Amino acid sequence: MPRTVKELARKRTLRLVFLGVSQVATFAASGLFAFLLRFDFTLPRSGHRFVFSAIPVWIVIKSIAFHFARLDRRGYRYVSVRDAYRILLTNLIGSIASYPIILLLAPNGFPRSIYLIDLVVCIVGTAGGRVAVRLIAESHNGHGTKPEKRALIYGAGDAGITLLREIRNNPRLAYKVCGFLDDHLVKKGVLINGVPVLGGGANVASLVKERDIEIILIAIPSASGVQMTRILELCHAADVECKTVPGLGEIIEGHGLAGQIREVAVEDLLGRTPVHLEEKQIRSTIAGRMIMVTGAAGSIGSELCRQIARFRPAGIVGFEMAESPLFDIDQEMKRSFPEIPFHPEIGTIQSRARLDEVFRKHQPAVVFHAAAYKHVPLMETHVFEAVENNVLGTYNLAQASLDNGVEDFVMISSDKAVRPTNIMGATKRLAELLLSSLQNGGTQFITVRFGNVLGSNGSVIPTFKKQIRAGGPVTVTHPDMRRFFMTIPEACQLVLQASAIGEGGQICVLDMGQPVKIVDLARNLILLSGLKPGDEIKIEYTGMRPGEKLYEELSSLTEDTVATQHEKIRIFVGSTNPDIDVLTWIGSLRAICAARDMSRLVVTIKELVIDYNPSAHLLRRILDIEDTQPVASISD
Repeated sequence: MPRTVKELARKRTLRLVFLGVSQVATFAASGLFAFLLRFDFTLPRSGHRFVFSAIPVWIVIKSIAFHFARLDRRGYRYVSVRDAYRILLTNLIGSIASYPIILLLAPNGFPRSIYLIDLVVCIVGTAGGRVAVRLIAESHNGHGTKPEKRALIYGAGDAGITLLREIRNNPRLAYKVCGFLDDHLVKKGVLINGVPVLGGGANVASLVKERDIEIILIAIPSASGVQMTRILELCHAADVECKTVPGLGEIIEGHGLAGQIREVAVEDLLGRTPVHLEEKQIRSTIAGRMIMVTGAAGSIGSELCRQIARFRPAGIVGFEMAESPLFDIDQEMKRSFPEIPFHPEIGTIQSRARLDEVFRKHQPAVVFHAAAYKHVPLMETHVFEAVENNVLGTYNLAQASLDNGVEDFVMISSDKAVRPTNIMGATKRLAELLLSSLQNGGTQFITVRFGNVLGSNGSVIPTFKKQIRAGGPVTVTHPDMRRFFMTIPEACQLVLQASAIGEGGQICVLDMGQPVKIVDLARNLILLSGLKPGDEIKIEYTGMRPGEKLYEELSSLTEDTVATQHEKIRIFVGSTNPDIDVLTWIGSLRAICAARDMSRLVVTIKELVIDYNPSAHLLRRILDIEDTQPVASISD
């Protein structure tokens, strides 16, 4: 046996012996003290026989009771209210069980009041001793040489109380808690573990000044985005640092509370509730099967790979056209999930031959299609490339899946596919219609539609952060611009859930919550950076970009959705099939792209996607192209 294991076993044995000896000593001392109290601290010689008959019984019976209650194994320094209740109840049971035995063994004249006195003294001794040990341990715990920050805890609920205990017990948390803040005014003046509730959010500025507070720890895991934004603004107005404490789920997934007190993040200000997954259902669709992810090195694709690996597939095929990002995700997957084979494959969905090679080599059972051109302004100026990749590439992938026996095909779509005003959205809508048209009872085609994800490549969050680091200005296209947001992990988890509950030909729509004003997002990011919006960092409006609209939608007015078994996933029940045959319109789009005929392409897309409204920018480009083309002479 290794020496360290022996030492641990020895220390554990010594600890149990100490607990046992101290417990027996407490029982004996409590009994003796009870007799002294009964006889006014002058124990007569005749009382000695009572002592020698009762105390051994109490020691044996109470030791047995404490053993079955497992109180002889619980460390004194971690005593809790629940432990105190168990101590009270166990002492009561021990005294009751001792009564008939002492009645049989004790000589006549045994004073009955001794039973009650002993019970009270023993409860005080066994509970008080544990509390004293905890108080001594906490008072000597200290925080080393690291200076303590004077702190207020915002939130006097369970999370706040847990945080206070952790701060007192954990040397890594160098804070001195001076009070609680809570917006429930009925709590004002209440003492919680010796710490007063000083007031609510309105008192932040005055309390910070009066008590020389250096940091506010936000312990409200259930706070909405609006509440978190208000608290952040109050802390910033008081010129005090603030950090937040995660919910219990994050603590369990992480490494304890101490390592999870962190800066307030933009995700906290959205107020998104945690996703509850039906993991058994997801595991049944993924475990033991070969999974292919297209766009595997992108924001969504890479997170899908991580989430899929949790459910132990037979392997993951990462299909990606960008070499360096694919190398990075390959290294990450091999490091983080060494037991799950990850197969990096370079290629483009626009090459049917390359797709067939990969399908024949790995024979995936499930395909998650995340590869797409997604940047709206860029696609408005690269119309043919958007169609070739998002529509024709998706068709190649779908046909390869059909031909190679893929069981489930899940495509990532976008809220921009709803009543599209740009080419990117129109191509995603075409891809949705395409997959619905191909549903023939073989491969099960499912589309998952959602809005923007925080922190994805090219999204507003990284852009805003770069602008703030550069000293501003932060550029927003329009003061009324709104978008739906969710985090990348949340989006990918719901995609997996949708793949498990969706049926062939369906479009699953994720619950994106309430739309967020982009300018509010910009202001909050500036606040999170410790700066003042409008003063230290300017916000400038640049005008809407080509193809943009003020409000995104997840379903249009003519569309409808029905609920599923998961609260955050609904099924779209609107029209899903174009009027013409899929092979006909795919062939038409190929020919138009080959001819580079933009006006004909836009007209064709408009015919297929009835509610597509081409942007003014694109229409002007078409007119400019037509104006520059030579006019045929009359003789021609």
